[in-house]
Amino acid sequence: MMGQAAQTTGLHDYLERQRWFAGKGREFTVEAIHPLSWLSAPPADSNNTAWPAVRIELVTVRYADGGGNLVDVYQLPVSYRREPEDHLGHAAIADWAEPELGGKIVWAYDALHDKEATPAFLQGLLRTTVTGDLAFQRIGTLNVDTELPSLVLTGEQSNTSLVFGEDVLLKVFRRVHHGRNPDIEVHEAFARHDCGNVARLFGWIEAEWPDADGKPGRGDLGMFSDFFRTATDGWELAITSVRDLYAEADLHADEVGGDFAAESHRLGATTAQIHADMARYLPTGEWGRDELVSLARAMRSRLAAAIDVVPALQTYASGLRQAYDDLEGALESVQVQRIHGDFHLGQTMRTVGGWRIIDFEGEPARAWAERTALDSPIRDVAAMLRSFDYAAQHLLAGHDHPDEHQLAYRAAEWSERNRSAFCEGYGEVAGSDPRDQGVLMRAYETDKAVYEVVYEARTRPDWIGIPLAAIRRLAG
Repeated sequence: MMGQAAQTTGLHDYLERQRWFAGKGREFTVEAIHPLSWLSAPPADSNNTAWPAVRIELVTVRYADGGGNLVDVYQLPVSYRREPEDHLGHAAIADWAEPELGGKIVWAYDALHDKEATPAFLQGLLRTTVTGDLAFQRIGTLNVDTELPSLVLTGEQSNTSLVFGEDVLLKVFRRVHHGRNPDIEVHEAFARHDCGNVARLFGWIEAEWPDADGKPGRGDLGMFSDFFRTATDGWELAITSVRDLYAEADLHADEVGGDFAAESHRLGATTAQIHADMARYLPTGEWGRDELVSLARAMRSRLAAAIDVVPALQTYASGLRQAYDDLEGALESVQVQRIHGDFHLGQTMRTVGGWRIIDFEGEPARAWAERTALDSPIRDVAAMLRSFDYAAQHLLAGHDHPDEHQLAYRAAEWSERNRSAFCEGYGEVAGSDPRDQGVLMRAYETDKAVYEVVYEARTRPDWIGIPLAAIRRLAG
């Protein structure tokens, strides 16, 4: 394969296969390819020992349908090699003639999977490399070996993360936008004020590129932070506790050796401290009647759209709308601030030093401009309460158990115990239990459960019973 057509075709096919590509199922074309400055480029006549050549390419795609964004820009770090590499077959993009590398055929691979290419990123951070369109920014000092081996972490859905040795985590944003990335913005505020409970930020990568109309702008491409090498994912800890409960024949949630309530209490306290720090170092505001009416209307609109997708919701629509009516009529004002925006147990890590919160990029399904919008911290709390429900019930989803009714009762007991513990821990730091804001809590939890019903109907039908159980409860 040679030339621009080969490059465009290769990038199209590679994007389509990636888990992080947000346009799955949509017809699209590669509209533009914008290569940034080389991170590690051998001269055109260099021998094999100088390869691979490494640079970041920004790929603009345009969708044929009218749903969602019409145009997206994806980041694809590319390593170029003079010969095909069998061990990189899973990361192969295509082969083409690259004018900047002597016009000869080169083989292109996703550089994040190429262990000989990734040191260029760590070297850029340590040298704070700056070119005309690409810059590495660093906070403080960092003493690490620039040749540390890298490993791509599994589990990421929207981005790609790799760890260098056991010390540095590089999170590469795949779908990129002009402007500050909220994950970097929050971590930078915490780092500059020496706040704990999040990973220490070492630095980030930013670049300048033209938008679809040719207008230049700057945006963030990735962030370097501390790697929690001894940490355990909060979701995994929670479902281990649920398995312990299911394994016991007659014990209640508070009698099982794997009781999670103490951890939920500590997590609630950590969440309240995170919210307090965000309010201290990032913008805050107040919503009055007009904003609350607008919020309630948006929630009603999402419910109406959800009923079109899942008609079974119509049975509960009246009770669900009551939560939105109360929000519109019972409150005069609400304090708002920057929040996490996509909070659940999978965004928490239990370290030897306590709970740490990760990934402040916001909900992937939300528009970019909405991810930094001020909101009530109760929204984060409600989202975490929904996550406890999922942890308690997901082992039952889609499976037939001879003692299903008993397990369902015990799952509900586990969920309620941990939801309460979380709120109590939160209240001890915040000064008031978030459940005291019942109108706001019910509205946010209802809105989240409606979203979950649609999501499960489209992606995991066997799980739809989890949010539907919450819908029945919230509808009264």
